[in-house]
Amino acid sequence: MPNSFDAIIIGTGQSGPPLAGRLTAAGMRVAIIERKLFGGTCVNTGCIPTKALIASAKAIHMARRAADYGFQTGTLTVDMQAVKARKDRIVAASNQGVEQGLRGMKNCTVYQGHARFESPRTVRVSDEVLEAGKIFINVGARATKPAFAGLDTVPFLTNSSIMAMDFLPRHLLILGGSYIGLEFGQMYRRFGSQVTILERADRLISHEDPDISDAIRKILENEGIHVFTSADVHDVAQRDGQIVCNFSVNGVNREIPGSHLLVATGRVPNTDDLGLDRAGVAVDVRGYIQVDDQLRATVPGIWAMGDCNGRGAFTHTSYNDFEIVAANLLDNDPRRVSDRILAYNLYIDPPLGRCGMSESAVRKSGRRALIGTRPMTRVARAVEKGETQGFMKVLIDAENKLILGASLLGVECDEVIHSLLDIMYARAPYTVIQRAVHIHPTVSELIPTLLGELKPLE
Repeated sequence: MPNSFDAIIIGTGQSGPPLAGRLTAAGMRVAIIERKLFGGTCVNTGCIPTKALIASAKAIHMARRAADYGFQTGTLTVDMQAVKARKDRIVAASNQGVEQGLRGMKNCTVYQGHARFESPRTVRVSDEVLEAGKIFINVGARATKPAFAGLDTVPFLTNSSIMAMDFLPRHLLILGGSYIGLEFGQMYRRFGSQVTILERADRLISHEDPDISDAIRKILENEGIHVFTSADVHDVAQRDGQIVCNFSVNGVNREIPGSHLLVATGRVPNTDDLGLDRAGVAVDVRGYIQVDDQLRATVPGIWAMGDCNGRGAFTHTSYNDFEIVAANLLDNDPRRVSDRILAYNLYIDPPLGRCGMSESAVRKSGRRALIGTRPMTRVARAVEKGETQGFMKVLIDAENKLILGASLLGVECDEVIHSLLDIMYARAPYTVIQRAVHIHPTVSELIPTLLGELKPLE
């Protein structure tokens, strides 16, 4: 006989544990299943560990710039074992907190093992079969493996496996010039590695505006990172104790040897081994579970949350998925995915804060728009901090005065972006923030100034 529950949650990423809390508080008996690490990607191999490492790299970078601020540090050494130990302590606190919270949750039973559907209402975990009228899938995603010749014959790193590294690579080759590749590239360059980034597209993070891509490339190259765009990788191989990457740029063949290889070319959902076909749950061609605007799968009684549904690839969107599901099930509040405004950060230094439409998307839409830009060299706080790289850009609908989107590349812009995002959610005209009196000296105080200098987008 199956073990019966009111709800089964597969995965303990950012959606699963808070949903278990809401469901059990509502009187439901809940089973939650984790086959690997409690807390999912964000806690173990994503946001928390990478930002801990980035913080160490930032401190090291600032120490190297000591003379710019009027002091000397002497000989600077980097202890990668200590850097990793700091990261591990931070991760362990979060990982253990998630597990302990679930195991101590009333009416919640934790199962460890690989979950597979046997029917639309039953899931097998090892030798046990669980049954419930409601099943929530929160299994996340993993690094994809590109089809480069020779990749099966060389050791390579992913965003997950690189977390175990406690030494400094002499020369880190990175395949992929988007968020993961850029963050690790700058991080390890600051730790002391030689770094080369190979990107297939004609510019880095090609879904951003060209001026953003160009500015980020300049930031990275100023730190000594070698960047190749329009790089068509033919194969990788081991030779003389090194990993050799053969590629071409605009038809010219090149070869680069490195000590280590990081593959950062994309991610795929962890849905291929769940037995979804037995439950009748539909997926798209990439394996993402198809869901409606309230995250219901194609089978009644099944929902998909987080990275595996293809509706967002961030911790904040995963947590919002939980909020949408809980609101609809428990609060009689019909929240929807389509209410969400696109927003994210790129955590290079300085960071890129993004919300809404890009300039390219606004131009493509054909609407009348206004644009405001300001270099960080004209932001007093940035000048005072000695961090003036980047610029801020905001797009406005010329007819209704609503903010269409913003790209803020500069010191503290990962926080400043929220002042614009909140106005967008309020559906208030840009004049609300343009007329606000912000505190001096801050980066945020230049947002009203930026909005007071709008020009037609031509």
